[in-house]
Amino acid sequence: MSTFPDVHDLKPAGGKRSSKREQILNVFLRQEGHLSADDLFDRIRSADGRISRATVYRTLQWMVDAGIARKVDFGEGRSRYEPSYRHPRHYHLICKSCSRSFEFLSSDIESIVEEVAQARGFAMAQSVVQIYGTCEQCQAGERPPTDGHEHDHDHEHTELVFARDALRIAIATERSGLEFYSRAATITRDERGREVFRKLAEEEAHHLTTLERRYEELLARDPLLDSRPTFLFFKGAAHGLFARGAEELVRGVDDQHALLIGIRCERGSHRFFRKYGERFEDSEGKQIFLEFAAEEREHLDLLIREYRALVARQSRPVASGQAPSEPGPSR
Repeated sequence: MSTFPDVHDLKPAGGKRSSKREQILNVFLRQEGHLSADDLFDRIRSADGRISRATVYRTLQWMVDAGIARKVDFGEGRSRYEPSYRHPRHYHLICKSCSRSFEFLSSDIESIVEEVAQARGFAMAQSVVQIYGTCEQCQAGERPPTDGHEHDHDHEHTELVFARDALRIAIATERSGLEFYSRAATITRDERGREVFRKLAEEEAHHLTTLERRYEELLARDPLLDSRPTFLFFKGAAHGLFARGAEELVRGVDDQHALLIGIRCERGSHRFFRKYGERFEDSEGKQIFLEFAAEEREHLDLLIREYRALVARQSRPVASGQAPSEPGPSR
């Protein structure tokens, strides 16, 4: 269960303290889904009939300005609001038949939006992507019942689904890393480099076991979690960030090249997890990404040190009577 911030911590600079505002804020943060201003007013009124509709509307705008809430538009002719706290920035699929919304996050969409804004010299504040169409159930003629909370169904489990998808990406990366380092250890001639690859393969295996156990613990919190729709879409990470590097090793490389491939993979993995981990708002998924980024940074530093040491060893004059080593391709 998410923990809620203290309302005093959320008060923006210059904002006045108000018991009514704090009451509205507390009610809003404890709701699931996308609330309209009228929805929130109805819930506030049931708790305290003294709070006016105008006060609720002003407080909602204050929360948007403070970054506590996000305003979304599902094409209904009215705005809805969702908490920003512990909820990652995301986009929506909106079914025009049943009016339900489904949340997702895509690094590919974000990259395109950023590329376009940068090319135009545009200072982007936020991006909104809403895809309208027909959901799978409605296409199959299985129109879901409406209960007045059509926009709430997918939101309730978003944080757990976010953490699940973050773990899936981390596990895929760990598996591809294990394959890469195991393969590199078998082709490397340099004894010290071979031991480094073996050590990293052992660490990947250990981390993989830890991540898989963590994944099982997450599933235990929601029996249906494994079957819920994907929230995070990271096309380049679907099969692991080391998969391409492992394929390169099969074609045959020398010891230095093997280390350079490992450096490239670890650097790319570190940047990927750090970049998106820092963008995510406070959540379990954010923690998973940042933890993995730190781990990949340690591996990157180790490989860089070993590459420099290998270059230094291979550049030393060969002692009399010893044959020089040939750093040619190993197969």
